[in-house]
Amino acid sequence: MPSKSPLNKPIYLKTFTLRDVKDIKEIEKDIERNMIIIIRITPLAQKDVDDLRNVVESLYNSVTSLGGDMARLGEERIILTPPDVKIWHG
Repeated sequence: MPSKSPLNKPIYLKTFTLRDVKDIKEIEKDIERNMIIIIRITPLAQKDVDDLRNVVESLYNSVTSLGGDMARLGEERIILTPPDVKIWHG
């Protein structure tokens, strides 16, 4: 079993449903906490596609500025990863 030293901090995975533009603040805090975040975007997409586009662009800028990565998971979800987790974009 791996030791629990500060160097071996766990990476947490969180799921989130994006319902409103205001939700971006909580997601950005989780990005800074080095979490892997899977976001269901359908509820906001059904409300306002322009808002969704702006939120996704903002999240992309936030995660890439920290060295992380972002990708789509099908039609309804996106994933954000911290710098030490990379997504294969085949």
